[in-house]
Amino acid sequence: MIPRALHNPIIVALDVESAAAARSLVAKIGPRVSFYKVGLELYTAAGMEIVKQLLGEGKQVFLDLKMYDIPETVSRAVAVVALSGVRFLTVHAVSSVMRAAVASRAGSRLQILGVTVLTSFGPEDIDDLGYEGTVASLVERRARKAVELGVDGIVASPLEAAAVRRIAGPDTIIVTPGVRSAGVDAGDQRRVATPLQAIRDGADYLVMGRQITRAADPAAEVDRVLLELAE
Repeated sequence: MIPRALHNPIIVALDVESAAAARSLVAKIGPRVSFYKVGLELYTAAGMEIVKQLLGEGKQVFLDLKMYDIPETVSRAVAVVALSGVRFLTVHAVSSVMRAAVASRAGSRLQILGVTVLTSFGPEDIDDLGYEGTVASLVERRARKAVELGVDGIVASPLEAAAVRRIAGPDTIIVTPGVRSAGVDAGDQRRVATPLQAIRDGADYLVMGRQITRAADPAAEVDRVLLELAE
């Protein structure tokens, strides 16, 4: 097991179908990880109850709901989350959405993360949005707007982490999904990199799901990734 004193940037994605499955994974991983992501699948199945359970066990929670709605709805929803003790909450990096979220979390410890471009997106998806530039240029454009509007952090693929760090400066949190050790199947994510590359390029946190959660021994897989980073 890796010494607990070593900084651990891993956020484990609890992309599972039930609270029971989530609790089982957390128990298997044990003290190696203290930060967990609750996304749409688990949130739909278990709601804020699983969030409360994780917080009650002393875990930090990244609530990955990627909010995108009219400002009033976003504002009210963020205000509810802000009371829960959640650490990170994602919203799409759209000006009206970010502005509402930042204003509504004021005075709480909740940190708002702006999602730039999903890691599953490729050039054809950008075409569907009607944007004439590249994925990278859209990420940079949205990152600049996020910084301008005062979000606490930015979510971008590890391939854009270095550019986002240059734009956002040293104090903005950068969270990178799409992180896989060398040789691990990328699944449906297209803009991926290794944990070490992501950290070197400026990421503060690495969101890791299937590589860990579907491993025969999730705790050992966490140790393996931490060794990659340590070495």
